[in-house]
Parts: sequence; structure tokens; C-alpha cells
Amino acid sequence: MSRLLRLARILAVGLRYRLHDLSRASPTRGRRLREALETLGPIFVKFGQILSTRRDLVPLDIADELARLQDRVPPFPSELAVAEVERSLGRSITQLFSQFETTPIASASVAQVHLARLHDGTEVAVKVLRPGVERAIARDVALLDTAAGLVERWWRDGRRLKPREVVAEFARHLDDELDLLREAANASQLGRNFAGSRLLLVPAVFWDLCAQRVMVMERMHGTPVSHRKTLEERGIDIPALARAGVEIFFTQAFRDGFFHADMHPGNILVADDGRYVALDFGIMGTLTEVDKNYLAQNFLAFFNRDYKRVAQAHLDAGWVPAGTRVDEFEGAIRAVCEPIFARPLKEIYFGRLLLRLFQTSRRFNVEVQPQLVLLQKTLLNIEGLGRELDPDLDLWQTAKPFLERWMREQVGWRGLVRSLRREAPFWAATVPQIPRLVHRALADERTGGLQAALHRLAALQARRNRLLQALVALVAVILGILANRL
Repeated sequence: MSRLLRLARILAVGLRYRLHDLSRASPTRGRRLREALETLGPIFVKFGQILSTRRDLVPLDIADELARLQDRVPPFPSELAVAEVERSLGRSITQLFSQFETTPIASASVAQVHLARLHDGTEVAVKVLRPGVERAIARDVALLDTAAGLVERWWRDGRRLKPREVVAEFARHLDDELDLLREAANASQLGRNFAGSRLLLVPAVFWDLCAQRVMVMERMHGTPVSHRKTLEERGIDIPALARAGVEIFFTQAFRDGFFHADMHPGNILVADDGRYVALDFGIMGTLTEVDKNYLAQNFLAFFNRDYKRVAQAHLDAGWVPAGTRVDEFEGAIRAVCEPIFARPLKEIYFGRLLLRLFQTSRRFNVEVQPQLVLLQKTLLNIEGLGRELDPDLDLWQTAKPFLERWMREQVGWRGLVRSLRREAPFWAATVPQIPRLVHRALADERTGGLQAALHRLAALQARRNRLLQALVALVAVILGILANRL
């Protein structure tokens, strides 16, 4: 009943703000849509944030208005923020800070940020969750889960698209965003990954001033990435900035398997030295080694127009039914992708490309991978950001050298050395145990345990053989290099 009431409220808000009339040009349509999303709550605000970055797909008057949702959502009263800080950290505001600005510098769907100064003079930013935001998000996630269940049950493609798994993945990341201790940990990890980077700055976290609903971090200075004119006045190389954004994303995804998954302009500044400044670490995506290898192979195959390799990779990953004809799938992918290459970014519309790929995947029963939904969303954000900075940016040519270098490191001698280093602790702990395992096998013979013990020994021996083969290959590579030099 509560979900039905919530659905009725959504419909009522839509009628009140005349959302059915947005297709007709009107000086108020952008404001009406923004106010409706603000009224409906955090999940709808996030949807508006995503739309605001897609100026190629959304009318400019609507995109400009929705951009206000990135950091200018109406704030909650400052006395509630102060009360939450004092409750969470167990001290009065004057004991914590020598100065605390009651007017927030930014206010978004889940939290707002106040500037402050520590007693030693350090400038900090204090992030505080909105009152009752957990309950509001839980209510709408439950509604989304109900809708996903209906889609899965009644729509022909429902099971293939796994809508309930996608909603569950979305809900998991929203839960992470509602725990500011987890966000602080995300910021620390990203900061370590990019320590000393020439491309990206990450604020330091003050752990003794963090709790589940409050987070204090270093105040960062810079220009919002969407203020292109100001950036140009400050002498920032805009095309280089656009390319750096692509490199940062691919470095996060493929080198680290840990990427910022909420990259709308409200979360990104540009420092005076041209480096990006990352903010808001509530939603971070992760990729396994299998995901990274699969994606890198597909990207490179797309870049090289090797559509057979793309089709085969889908088949090998089990994302299409085993009986699918690779040549037919290859032809369908070629028909979608071939027209987009050899064009600058301003002529490539990934939103439309994804729609056509979706239509193709439906024909071949391709299964949606929920763990990659955040990556797809982030790619769309990257496109929107790149389009604002430099419409002539060639995303393909910018990313291709990075991916080729990454693949060489994975399959070449560097990858072999890295694998040996990773396996060394296992062998250091396992090899001394082999005599004990043999003794246990002999002791278990009377109770029928010999066969199981022999299986364990065989598995250990097989792994040892693989390591020896790797060592032989490494020695052969080194000898080959020495022979060439001599």
C-alpha cells in the first residue's frame, strides 16, 4: 500500500508541474522539471543530474536548469547541520572548529557542505547528510524494485535485462553513499592511487572528525569544470584538459579497477595548475580482473574495427547463448559501430549508439551485466563532460594508446613478473606443508582419505608446475634480451 501511495504521489507531482507538456518549448519547462525532481527526492535529483550532463540529448534550456541540481539543491536549515555535527562527533561546534560557516557552499541530493577552519588554521569542508535521507531513498528504492519485478515478469526482455539485479546494484551504491565513513575511505583509497599525479588531486581526510553522517576533509580550491570561459581566462589548455579527463577515467578503471562513478560537473574542479580536483566520493565503481580484461579487449577490438573479436569475446564470456552464430553477431555489431568511427566526438552520439546496441543485443539475447552499469553511466558522464570542454575531442584516439599499453603490460613480461610476485607468498606458505600433507595422506589411507589427499597434492603439484613453466618462460625472455644486446 505504501508503494502504491508513493506512485500516486509521483503521478500527482507530474501533473502539478505539467511534466506531460515538456516537449513543447516553454520558458518555464526547465524550471518545472527541476522543481518536480526536487520535490520527489534524492533519487529523482540524481536522475536530473545525469540528464544535465547530456546537452547533446536534452534541450539546452532544460540542461541549464537541471545543472542547478548538481550543487544547488535547496539546503536544509544550518541549525540541523550543526546539531548533526555535534551529535556525531560528540563535541560542541566551537570545540571542533575555530570558524564554521552556517551558509552551505554546496547542497546536493544527499548532503550539503559547509566550510570551516580548524583551531590550527587548516581550512576544511564539512559534509553533513540530509535529515531523513535514508528513509526517503529506501522508500523509492522499494518502489523501483517493485517496478523492476513487474518488468521482469511481464516484459518479454525482462529476464535478459535483469532489472532487479540492476536496481539491487544501484541500491548497494546508494547505501554506500549514505555512509560517510565509507566515502572517507573511498577518498583515501583514490588519493593513494593518484599520489603525486600530474592529472588529479584528491582532498585529504581528517579521520578523527569523521562519522557515519559527518565527514571532514581538506578544503580544495579551483574553478568548476563547467566554467569554460573562466578556465580559458586563467590560461588553462582546454583540449589538454579534455584529454586528461579521458586518461584519468581509463587509469582508474583499468589500472586500479576502482573509479569515481559520479563524475558530473558539480563534483569536479580544476586547480590553477590545470589538474582536476575530485570531490564527492560516495559512489565508486569496481572492476574485477576478468571485467578489466574483457572490457580492454572489447575497447581495442572496437578501436581496430575487429568486430569478430568483439563478437567472440561476448561468446567466450557467456554473455550470449552458446549456440549464437559468431558471424551473424559480428555483422550486426559492424552495422551499428562502423558509421561512428573516424569522426570527432561532436559527431558521435553515444546515447544513440547505446540505444542501437541495445536493440541489437535484444535480437541476440545478450545478458545485461549489472556490475558494469555504473561503468556505462560513467562513460556517458565522460562524454557529456568532454563535449562541454572540447567538442572536437576524439575519444577513441585518446583512449586507444592507453589501452594498448595496458594490454601489453598484462600479457607481456611485466605481467609475468607481476603474477610471480603475487604468487610468491602463496608458495612460501604452501611448499613447507607438502611433507605434512603426504604424512596426512598416508595416515588417512585406512579411512579412505588417501584419494582426497592425493587430489589435494595433485592440485598443488599442478600449480607448482605452472609456476615452474612461468619461471622457465621468464628465464627465456631474459636470455633472449641478453642475446640481442650481445
